[in-house]
Amino acid sequence: MGLQCGIVGLPNVGKSTLFNAISSGKAEAANYPFCTIEPNVGVVTVPDERLDTLEGLVKPQRVVPTIIEFVDIAGLVKGASQGAGLGNKFLANIREVDAIVHVIRCFEDENIVHVEGRVDPVFDKEIIDAELQLKDLESVDKKIQRIDKAARVGDAKAKVELEILKLYKAALEQGKSARTVQVSPEEQFAAIGDLSLLTVKPVIYVANVDEGSLPNGNQYSEKLKEAVKDEGAEVIVISAGIESQIAEMEEPEERELFLSEYGLDESGLSKLIKASYRLLGLITYFTAGEKEVRAWTIHRGWKAPQAAGVIHSDFERKFIRAQVIKLPDYVQYKNEAGVREAGKLSVEGKEYVVQDGDIMEFLHGA
Repeated sequence: MGLQCGIVGLPNVGKSTLFNAISSGKAEAANYPFCTIEPNVGVVTVPDERLDTLEGLVKPQRVVPTIIEFVDIAGLVKGASQGAGLGNKFLANIREVDAIVHVIRCFEDENIVHVEGRVDPVFDKEIIDAELQLKDLESVDKKIQRIDKAARVGDAKAKVELEILKLYKAALEQGKSARTVQVSPEEQFAAIGDLSLLTVKPVIYVANVDEGSLPNGNQYSEKLKEAVKDEGAEVIVISAGIESQIAEMEEPEERELFLSEYGLDESGLSKLIKASYRLLGLITYFTAGEKEVRAWTIHRGWKAPQAAGVIHSDFERKFIRAQVIKLPDYVQYKNEAGVREAGKLSVEGKEYVVQDGDIMEFLHGA
């Protein structure tokens, strides 16, 4: 399954610099608004030391990590919900992503123009929030108008949807995002499943600080954390400039030494990917054989047939059973034969819930 995160933010907050550093695509980083006009997509392999472990044990012909896509979306300005700047492009592009990575400027630099004339992370956040909320409010209002007549003449389904839509409308009018509305997943899908609301998407805030503020951040990032503490969102402190330097380093030892100089034990990219997985409730399972060791991304809670389906839809439709090995057992007994002999290989049916790190082989019908 593909995972796509949209990198958003006001112009000149460092989002394109961050994108350049963490992806294989190259967006133009420039000191003026809208230098990124079309969304740029960068494909990043997900770092996972468990793949290295399996490679050492299995010695396959190739290793295939799972991937995550980052989309660098054109900078937003006040009034985007009404079409200002590149607002319509921004809003259309952001509808397509699974999660939002909101980059917020938490550094001072007189050589980099701030679109609002000052550094204020909470104000910047609220600009983006307001534009997305206004666009969502427009969508909710249009649906309310569509189903109001049916609800008034006694359509029971329309009545239920209308009441839920009014909850979303009230929240958006109060300056709250749609994700804050407390309804069941079934109610949410019935009421707004067809609207592709922007503020229902999960969000990660990236506090882009100067290198001197690593690893813990500064007064600006602390102000941002305080502002979002009730949203259930993560704030990751990153220096896009430092990430750019890390991206140029080819030797792992050189990167580790560089990170240690700033008191970091991992790169901002690694932090961002882990946060994205947590945010979206994702886990990884593995397939391992002489031809290939491969990582597969699925949602936490998926059962074995669903997990098989990410390899091929026929595997899910014609699923019979799965062989499962836990990674610690594979490490202890060195290979599948050793695991089997020790009685640590389990055979699971359709109700088995896949666990993070499982090594799996699927049996399916012809």
